[in-house]
Amino acid sequence: GRGFAFRRKQKIERQYRKLLKKRRHVHSQQDDQFTDTYPEHLKHLYLAEEEKLKKRRRTPDDSVSSEEKLNKEAETCTFSSRSVVTQEKFKTKTSNQKAKEEYEKIKAERARRKEEAEKRKQQREEAQRLYKQKKMEAYKMLSKKTKKGQPNLNLQVEFLLQKIQQNT
Repeated sequence: GRGFAFRRKQKIERQYRKLLKKRRHVHSQQDDQFTDTYPEHLKHLYLAEEEKLKKRRRTPDDSVSSEEKLNKEAETCTFSSRSVVTQEKFKTKTSNQKAKEEYEKIKAERARRKEEAEKRKQQREEAQRLYKQKKMEAYKMLSKKTKKGQPNLNLQVEFLLQKIQQNT
């Protein structure tokens, strides 16, 4: 099964595939060569149609804003031909740039959430600390005893009075 005849057959198949690939490549180049050649008597119609399509692709607002951007870029950059190239580079973002922007957005969102959670945690801890402090003061006041070990009713009544005054 894997002898001389099989290897020969594989070699011929590889050569055939190579040939097909070359032919496809040559055809695509020939198609590109003849796209812009129109019959002389119809040339003006084809050119007019191309202009219409170009105008449809970009709206007037876009063209004005892009021209202004290009002018500003040309003033800042010493090479005007490079400014057009750099403008195009800035206009279209690569997938890597898009991914980086998305990552930065997510990172900023996480940081914001983390900060908010930290604030909430601090507020909660502060509220708990104040609550415990009040509770402890009330406990101390209410649990005071007289010399004989009886509860001090005067302090308890004072505490209740303070509570009523705070509510009103």
